[in-house]
Amino acid sequence: MDRELNEAVWVKSSFSGGNGGNCVEVARLSGGRVGVRDSKDQAGPALVFTPGEWEAFTRWIRTDETI
Repeated sequence: MDRELNEAVWVKSSFSGGNGGNCVEVARLSGGRVGVRDSKDQAGPALVFTPGEWEAFTRWIRTDETI
């Protein structure tokens, strides 16, 4: 997993702007998984979501549903 995360193509959110603030990056991984990390700590930990988890997470963000 570490190798896949290190070799992944990470993309910063278009909402991050250019001010160097708190930003997240995402990467598509094998098996439809999605990696998420802090752009300021690229060597740090990353969250890895299964396709179903990612779909639920992004749906929750878009709809602002409570957990």
